Amino acid sequence: MYNYQSDTTQFLNKYLNEHPEEAQAQIQHRGLLWDVQLNSEDEANFAAAKLPKKGYTYLTE
Repeated sequence: MYNYQSDTTQFLNKYLNEHPEEAQAQIQHRGLLWDVQLNSEDEANFAAAKLPKKGYTYLTE
């Protein structure tokens, strides 16, 4: 289809090709934010803190 890439995307692709260590660092740092395991106590606390959803969101009681 289209092969358009923005200047930013081209720059980032070129930079990552020239600095492969940065790609590895990206993977490692991603794990700090997204690949976190919660313990069962935290999961239970999150579930207990949820509030029931109202039937109609915009109703002002």
